Amino acid sequence: MRSTLTAVVLAAASLAPSLASAQASPLTGNFTLTSDYRFRGISQSYMLPAVQGGIDWAHSSGFYLGNWNSSISGNQYPNGASLEMDFYGGYKFEVAKDVTLDVGGIYYMYPGAYYSGFAGKPKYNNFEVYVGAAMGPFSAKVFIAVTDFFGLDTTTGGKSSSGSYYLDLNYATEIAPKLTLGAHLGYQSVRNYTSNPDLSYFDYKVGVTYDLSGWMLGAAIVGTNADKNVYFATDSKGSRENVGKTGLVLSVGKTF
Repeated sequence: MRSTLTAVVLAAASLAPSLASAQASPLTGNFTLTSDYRFRGISQSYMLPAVQGGIDWAHSSGFYLGNWNSSISGNQYPNGASLEMDFYGGYKFEVAKDVTLDVGGIYYMYPGAYYSGFAGKPKYNNFEVYVGAAMGPFSAKVFIAVTDFFGLDTTTGGKSSSGSYYLDLNYATEIAPKLTLGAHLGYQSVRNYTSNPDLSYFDYKVGVTYDLSGWMLGAAIVGTNADKNVYFATDSKGSRENVGKTGLVLSVGKTF
């Protein structure tokens, strides 16, 4: 999912996505340049830079809709436009003082991309529903795959993966004027794929963002314990990259 421009989440998406909140203007846009697009700790851009941007609409009632997009690597999502497009919507509401709930759904689309070597050209597209809560500097959200998890089904993997879930925990606090420290811990469980191979893993992120006249400058250490024999990609020359390894992610972005 998407990387964000807010202090709560420092990279994609994003972890996990940073969804729209009610503002004076119901329509906002965002743009980001990042040194590596990490989604739940796994690079989606073959450890290379990515260009990202989106638009959000948020109503004062708490309902919101949005679209977010990122360049991705054709080494990992072959045969397509090397593009991820996310469409999401939901409802945020306060249940107690300083406690907000968030429920909704998100659809991940990879135009033209499909698994190579399979009849029927199975796609990577994925749909998840989510529920989350935020209180002060803490937030938590769980995502549940309604479809097979990014196209991992009986054709591509031998088993259905519908019902896979991701737990997203975040903490953010301002440690100096305009400087925010953020920490993230996540767990991805891939249903029916917990052995031979085990696709489940933890991911983590610790970083800072600095507000420079409305431009958000970010730096974060991102990593996972994902099995490098499963989470890897190869390029056209046969070079192999461990896309879940620990790395430094730098970003600059703006909301307008």
